[in-house]
Amino acid sequence: MRAPLERVYAAAAAVERWPAILPHYRWVRRLEGNLVEMAAWRPFGPVKYPAWWVSEMTLDRAAGEIRYRHVRGITRGMRVVWRMVEARRGHEGYEGGVDAEIVHTWDGPRWPLIGGLAADLVIGPVFIHGIASRTLAGIKRAVERG
Repeated sequence: MRAPLERVYAAAAAVERWPAILPHYRWVRRLEGNLVEMAAWRPFGPVKYPAWWVSEMTLDRAAGEIRYRHVRGITRGMRVVWRMVEARRGHEGYEGGVDAEIVHTWDGPRWPLIGGLAADLVIGPVFIHGIASRTLAGIKRAVERG
């Protein structure tokens, strides 16, 4: 991303603002403590499918990480880490910048026999990747606009 690390980290951490800058987010609500409730749309052409979850959110600015542990919703038990580091090379003519990634770790829903398959074949590649890739791209657009 062609932006300073502080700006990227701040945008990624300000989850309550995501619906204003990320059109696929329906809402984000801070619940008690470090719990956040999130809801997004996963588009399939003209059809939008709703997704919803609640996560414990932990900020670790020193490590350049934001961590989530999903505690409610179909993805309960998922662990998510956003990692942001200053780039070693310039980005498209911008000196410096930020490399960012989102890593998901999850064994799937606790459904007998099909939970792992559902996670590997549908939930992960279709829903999780579909929402996460849009989120990362939207944060990139927002921070590059300033």
